[in-house]
Amino acid sequence: MELNKEMVEKLAQLSRLEFNETEKESIRKDLEQMIGFVEKLNEIDTTGVEPLTHINENVNSLRKDEVKGSVDTATALSNAPVSEGPFFTVPKVIKK
Repeated sequence: MELNKEMVEKLAQLSRLEFNETEKESIRKDLEQMIGFVEKLNEIDTTGVEPLTHINENVNSLRKDEVKGSVDTATALSNAPVSEGPFFTVPKVIKK
């Protein structure tokens, strides 16, 4: 499938992204490669192949939930670079 400039601009508008002309051309080429790969996969004969939901046959292969000892608050906080009361103190990462 070949993508044209208008289709790339429409995708950019739908995704609320802005690109310059160089970026649009690069994105167009990348999208063409991706679509080409999917088209290549469609050429494979998959008749008789059951769809997979998981890569292996294991079902619910979780460990048993066992109660084990834990670390008390003072020991855990002793390894923290900064703490305040019974809490770890971390840098603010969300900006308003």
